[in-house]
Amino acid sequence: MGVSVTACSGGNMYATSNESATIADNDVITIGSVTTNSGAAAAYGEAEVNGFKLAVKEINADGGIFGKQIKLESMDDKGDVIEASNAFNRLAGDKNVIAVLGPTISSTSGAVAPLADQNQMPTIAPAATADSVETGGYLFRTCFKDSYQGEIAAKYAAETLKVKKVAVLYGTGDPYSSGVGKAFVAAAKKNGLDVVAEENSSSADDTEYSSQLQKIEASGAEFLYAPYYYSTVGPYIVPQTRAVGYEGYIMGPDGYDGLKTTGNKANYNKVLYTTHYSPDDKSNTKVQQFITSYKKANNGESPNTFTALGYDSVYMFKRAIEQAGENATRADIRNAIAGMSFSGVTGAFTLDKHGSPKKSVIVLEMSDGEPTYEDTIQPAK
Repeated sequence: MGVSVTACSGGNMYATSNESATIADNDVITIGSVTTNSGAAAAYGEAEVNGFKLAVKEINADGGIFGKQIKLESMDDKGDVIEASNAFNRLAGDKNVIAVLGPTISSTSGAVAPLADQNQMPTIAPAATADSVETGGYLFRTCFKDSYQGEIAAKYAAETLKVKKVAVLYGTGDPYSSGVGKAFVAAAKKNGLDVVAEENSSSADDTEYSSQLQKIEASGAEFLYAPYYYSTVGPYIVPQTRAVGYEGYIMGPDGYDGLKTTGNKANYNKVLYTTHYSPDDKSNTKVQQFITSYKKANNGESPNTFTALGYDSVYMFKRAIEQAGENATRADIRNAIAGMSFSGVTGAFTLDKHGSPKKSVIVLEMSDGEPTYEDTIQPAK
């Protein structure tokens, strides 16, 4: 799979922007992708790849970019930082690869961020929300950051749900779970909420949370913020929370997307989460066009948030490549992405100096076991 992380830490051993091919050097435009297609977060990576493929198919059918077809080189990092680094280095070492999509989750994106700078490889992470992922060099994001999700959730709890006492549960061993959990606590206090319990687990994929949840129930919390992945929330956290007698709100970030219910579906009522996209958003005409196109290409299957983020990421590269010109290098494409204003399926935004967008946030609520559109929270001016 290529050279290990430690092997590349001493300097740049790969094709830099100056050494790589330009758009004009090849008959096709090759874009790589590093995504999680196996393991606990596989549903996210698979959805992103489906979004990549749809966007590439549409662009190629419309004549490509500068009359050239896009070729997608996809690699699976298995949700592992070493695998992600090796996959990224392999793509960076191919001088014909002009840009990279991914990685999928925050931990793998954090490992790749310095490699993107070392290799001068323009990289867009569709869904890496952790604040610890350094962006603005050669790595950019399509998604908003964890701190932003935490701020929105606290604001929603205080202003819309009008609760007073809140609790939080997060996995200390996972940068996504702990990052968004801590961001929520800070934002909750700023919003005048009483954080009556702050519990944690050693990782984000444990299966037993009853002891922490009993303490949360005893605290009198009306609202529980539990930033975990769909694979943990659906089968474990929600049922166990209801089993200890807690009947209040449970809310989380975009990791809830794809949440699967088990047992009594009524247990999932009052479960909400923030995300980047909703098929019920009627204010954005691009949403319905995207859904129609995706269903046509995928036998009627519906896209999800990660599909939409992946789809927008490809179109961000298209915009950047067109702006950079037919003789663009990797560095030229990077410079075209920096500060970009973009309007896509997941909203309109301008990238800040750190390469992150500040954009509207969708709030979904589970109803009869299915996520339903509840609200759109606009960014603060």
